[in-house]
Amino acid sequence: MEKKNVIKEKSFEFAVEIVYLYRVLIERREFVLSKQLLRSGTSIGSNVREAEQAESKADFIHKLAISLKEANETEYWLDLLFETKFINEIEYHTIKVKNIEILKLLTSIINTSKSK
Repeated sequence: MEKKNVIKEKSFEFAVEIVYLYRVLIERREFVLSKQLLRSGTSIGSNVREAEQAESKADFIHKLAISLKEANETEYWLDLLFETKFINEIEYHTIKVKNIEILKLLTSIINTSKSK
């Protein structure tokens, strides 16, 4: 039985939600910020996947650190989209909570990996 990989699952589900939000933003005729959100929000999971095939512990930590940076950037774009009223409060809080959860998971995994 394969061990459950929580960060892999959550980052993929988050990427799916980012794609859906991107589509909504395009319908609202917001093209620049939405593209930045799409890139950073989907990059989190792709770097988590790359970390699975890391060549060393240092490489694993590095790839997850990139995911962490992308999650931080995603939070910035979400905050900006909310403050400029391209997304409403419900859209914002729904996805922001998930992003914060990913940030905490990544930070925990990185810190645990560094301490071993």
